[in-house]
Amino acid sequence: MGDVAERQFVLGLGGTVDFELQWDSAVLQRLATHHSVLRCELTADAPISDERSLVVAVLALVDAGAGAERFVLSSEVIRAFSAHFDYAVTLGGTGVRAGLVMDSLGIPSVQHLVSIDENVRRLLPSRVSFICSAIADSLDPHLIVQYPAGARIRLSDGEVVSSDANRLIFANDPPNREMRLAPELGKTLANASVFLVSGFNTMQDHALLEQRLEELRHAMATLPDDALVYYEDAGFYTRAFAETVRARLLSEIDVYSLNEDELQEYVGRRVDLLNSAEVSRALAEIRVIIPVPVLVVHTRYWALAVGTDAARHRTALESAVRVAATRFRLGDGCTAAQVAETAGMPRHVDGAHVVDAVEAAMADAVGVPAFDLAVDNPTTIGLGDTFVGGFLAGHVSKEGII
Repeated sequence: MGDVAERQFVLGLGGTVDFELQWDSAVLQRLATHHSVLRCELTADAPISDERSLVVAVLALVDAGAGAERFVLSSEVIRAFSAHFDYAVTLGGTGVRAGLVMDSLGIPSVQHLVSIDENVRRLLPSRVSFICSAIADSLDPHLIVQYPAGARIRLSDGEVVSSDANRLIFANDPPNREMRLAPELGKTLANASVFLVSGFNTMQDHALLEQRLEELRHAMATLPDDALVYYEDAGFYTRAFAETVRARLLSEIDVYSLNEDELQEYVGRRVDLLNSAEVSRALAEIRVIIPVPVLVVHTRYWALAVGTDAARHRTALESAVRVAATRFRLGDGCTAAQVAETAGMPRHVDGAHVVDAVEAAMADAVGVPAFDLAVDNPTTIGLGDTFVGGFLAGHVSKEGII
């Protein structure tokens, strides 16, 4: 086993090619008018089978100010919808985005990919290497919709208005649904200091999920004893599958991370994120559901870690919040110097109060308030993935990189 500093960050399990739309309320309103969409029929829970049902889902989620990830019955629906907008082709997936963040901070990583094409080869930096389970090129783009606070779309029976900026993801991605593992994963993990696990949320075949989890556990048997296993939750297309993943992997996980939407899904109710009593109650409940050494919850107002090993990750938590805030204000390609600039910017005052109160109420909780930044065109996609990259970067040494 090599020195920790010489070992690899292995990030997985699947990457994506994303179509990031440039938000345009006028285009969305034109589509809503073309498809005769009414405000009274807006829902984010119906199947998305064509362009009209995709418009309905987008409008429903924008009206709720929510972030979400939804399955679309055909990639052609995504391509057709995207064609109405200007969009950028980027790389996504928690592991890939975390790796891109770490690369910008000078930290190399190894990606585990389940699909590959010319976009991936062109956009991955040289410091990010990869192993891949795909035997042929394929492209199944993920649609990324970032909307600002105050976005307005007029419908014939009312108006849709977003209360907050957020991001939406729509996808139909067979390679990520199948989640084939690369044969060399076990060998790669034998020299890992960190292993990031994410991506099972898109799988839809329960028997196949069980098989992949068993294969993953077998590959993870090669991990050095001191390697950090970090699991990032996500919006599961089939929520019951999240319980299957926990049942198979929980004993292997050191840090289990999720965002505010996932927190509220697990506890089954809305949580006032600026009410410390409600936050403490939700954290206590989710710790019963997810008993791990460290549970991390990251939100727009604060990030909190609870558990027996939480205190040792305070530096990583601070790094994660700073790096995510830097992406929020500047977008892709943030540098260490820009992260350092963010450190001097104002924190969210109410978020800081929640952190203080939760730390006082829970002996094994540590927290960091988020930044309170006024940005005309914020980047909302990939903030959770960026948080992960910032956390892992801060894990490099006791002093972190910040």
